[in-house]
Amino acid sequence: MPYEPPTHTVERSLRAVTGAKIVAGVDEVGRGAWAGPVTVCAAVTGLRRPPEGLTDSKLISPKRREVLAEQLESWVTAHALGHASHEEIDLLGMTAALRLAAVRALEGLPVRPDAVILDGKHDYLGAPWHVRTVIKGDRSCIAVAAASVIAKVRRDKMMAELGVDHADFGFAANAGYPSPVHRAALEERGPTPHHRLTWAYLDALPQWRHLKKARSWADASVPEIEGQLGFDF
Repeated sequence: MPYEPPTHTVERSLRAVTGAKIVAGVDEVGRGAWAGPVTVCAAVTGLRRPPEGLTDSKLISPKRREVLAEQLESWVTAHALGHASHEEIDLLGMTAALRLAAVRALEGLPVRPDAVILDGKHDYLGAPWHVRTVIKGDRSCIAVAAASVIAKVRRDKMMAELGVDHADFGFAANAGYPSPVHRAALEERGPTPHHRLTWAYLDALPQWRHLKKARSWADASVPEIEGQLGFDF
């Protein structure tokens, strides 16, 4: 089904209301994966018209995403990526890991943005960043959509490289997310060195359950943005 193309409406609003001159769109990929890092891209686009076909990366075919990501990397005013490793996710929890990756991305920009458009309803960045959260921002906001495509393509390539030594897991196809191939490999071989060991999928693997790490970082007073998927996906 067709989707409305993203616009600069939120960015224009932020500029008008806050006086922000530099606005970054931020999006993540890898939150719900069983393996690999979570990756965040921060993109600054200005108010120019984007390349044709830009929208949420999940709505674009892999082949088209790669072409579009290449176009975007030369079209955006600036962009930077930040990653939080699977070890950092296990140690800190997903909310803190997302913030770590996002801060790394934002601090990697050549100029600090005055405001940030963050995809979703949860502000996992917080102070001192000036954040506007937008549900489905990767569909409606040009800067966030650009960030979503760049982040997706970059992380997919990372996961394909990690999967070279673990061919049975199909990382080149599933990027560490749940899939029948991934599930079958986990049942037979157990987790690789790239798997998140606090994740719920281990509960369904009796022979490997002893490898699960306790969530010592959990704090009931702080809501976690997990997005985890067990084996009942």
